[in-house]
Amino acid sequence: MSTPVSETLRTFDPDETRRELATEHGVLRYHDVGDGPPLLMLHGSGPGVTGWRNFAGNLPLFARHFRCLVLEFPGFGVSDPTDQHPMQAALPAVSTLLDGLGLDRVDVIGNSMGGIVGARFAIAEPDRVRRLVTVGGLGRQIFSPSPGEGINLLVEFTEDPTRERLVEWLNSMVFDRSMVTEELIEQRWAHATDPDTLASARRMYGRGVLEAAARAAAASPEPPYWALLHRITARTLVTWGRDDRVSPLDMALVPMRTIPDVELHVLPNCGHWAMIEQKAAWESAVLAFLTRED
Repeated sequence: MSTPVSETLRTFDPDETRRELATEHGVLRYHDVGDGPPLLMLHGSGPGVTGWRNFAGNLPLFARHFRCLVLEFPGFGVSDPTDQHPMQAALPAVSTLLDGLGLDRVDVIGNSMGGIVGARFAIAEPDRVRRLVTVGGLGRQIFSPSPGEGINLLVEFTEDPTRERLVEWLNSMVFDRSMVTEELIEQRWAHATDPDTLASARRMYGRGVLEAAARAAAASPEPPYWALLHRITARTLVTWGRDDRVSPLDMALVPMRTIPDVELHVLPNCGHWAMIEQKAAWESAVLAFLTRED
């Protein structure tokens, strides 16, 4: 059951909104807030990330219009751990959650890794995605180096998880470094250094893993996901922080050019967490897009 929300309700308790779905691959956990058409919210990657930390601040607005389902991907310390690469486990988790909740079609918001998962889901099951919103991360570098600064800092933390490296990575995520508070650092540090969460991160961001993945991609006859974006039939809004140092803005060129029905919204003075750092402007653009008449 979803959690009703009134027009005046401004905050939510994660313990009250958290739900569980038992699956053959372990327990999927998610937050269920609001009433209305279903809106699936998919988080990004990185030390100490959760779906709740990515989107809790946006729920008071979106829960007035949608039933917001914030999925916690396997392997990030909230849903059960996985022995798979976290990206491999994430895509089937989306279908499993929607099937378990009896939902045929949803809108999707995905941040960074979540945007890639949302795009891949829209390619694989086009009838199940009405509209797609991504926040950075989607596409590939055209002019900027790959991997970018933020990814390199993430790799360094994953291989040598010190508090100093965590702070360096967090600073790369934002334009305004005052957002990196002691509270944020402590929250992320406690979660990121959990043994299961750290093991999962190393399956995704270990230096050797990234190098092996690049070699495998170069040798594979299968096209990368970004070469299939033309298959997305959902109306799409790509949002980006102009000053993103994790996934630089030139990455937006491929989805902007290849997704058939796509809009691009770039937010100034904004890093990788557009939905947090430019919260009001991002919410305004996304809500207008999702509620616009077909």
